[in-house]
Amino acid sequence: MTIKVLTEADRPAWDAYIDRHPESRLYHKAVWIDIFSETAGKPPLYLFAEQNGSITGVAPLIRFKSPVTGNVLISLPFVNYGGLLYDDAVSKNALLEKIAAIRQEEDFGSVELRTAQANAFALPVKQNKVTFILDLPESAEALNKQFKAKLRSQIRRPVKEGMYAKTGGAELLDDFYYVFCRNMRDLGTPVTGKPFFAKLLSVFPNEARIVTVYTKDKLPAASAFLLGFKEMLEIPWASSLRRYNRFSPNMLLYWEVLSFAIKAGYKKFDFGRGTKDGGTHRFKKQWGGSEQTLYWYYVLPQGEELPQVNKENPKYALAIKMWQKLPLALANLIGPKIAKHLP
Repeated sequence: MTIKVLTEADRPAWDAYIDRHPESRLYHKAVWIDIFSETAGKPPLYLFAEQNGSITGVAPLIRFKSPVTGNVLISLPFVNYGGLLYDDAVSKNALLEKIAAIRQEEDFGSVELRTAQANAFALPVKQNKVTFILDLPESAEALNKQFKAKLRSQIRRPVKEGMYAKTGGAELLDDFYYVFCRNMRDLGTPVTGKPFFAKLLSVFPNEARIVTVYTKDKLPAASAFLLGFKEMLEIPWASSLRRYNRFSPNMLLYWEVLSFAIKAGYKKFDFGRGTKDGGTHRFKKQWGGSEQTLYWYYVLPQGEELPQVNKENPKYALAIKMWQKLPLALANLIGPKIAKHLP
């Protein structure tokens, strides 16, 4: 058993391992090295376990140094998944031992491993984030019949107001970002730069899609960025404009997304993470998926408390309120410069 650092020559073997591992996600692919380095300037530390010339475990890690987080390792930032994959306990333990050693040698304040696996590691863990996984039927009509009458009525509401949806790729990026950046400002969160999403559309031409809902006047009102892998379609980023809330464009948005997932042949749908018992948690729950806790494990110095770099931390409350009051042009100008330092 040896632990190696991924090189360019190792990428095909790494990706082949990701393709065959039953718990892998699109985020485990080696191309995310380029995405993180080119759009956020974050260097990688991708490790793999090797036995008899074959990969038996992987640990994709990003060196994440910022004024907010300090010097940390994250697997993976900006997304919901990306933690360790392994074939056996020997590979898992060897990777963890190497990660713990690197944390000490390079003086990282912590190592964060994001996964959906319960009891994966004997490490401190956060469990306040959840998602919902919906098993998809064979047709959109069958899915519609599963919904309660109230939910079906809410889906029809924006259609009665003349709203409609489009599904596509890069040609919808501007409309997605128009909605996304306004929603993020209203939430008090610096917006991720458009080049990040453009890069995803470029490197994942078959896996990345955008769905946008428009008003009868052809103005974007709600939009979602989708990523698919194997049998799962995920909605990691979705937004709607508050001024259209009374028309419920987000209901039509999610219906169109689910309909697209079924037509594209996906068997499951991941609603993306949210804080347990929060507003988005209640919204997603109504669609009938199975709730799944997300586990974020930490390798920490002995006695160190879990890091709390999130919107729920009271120390960020004033900054959030101030950001919500910024003019949109200013928020969009400086937001991406800040967002790349927020994991």
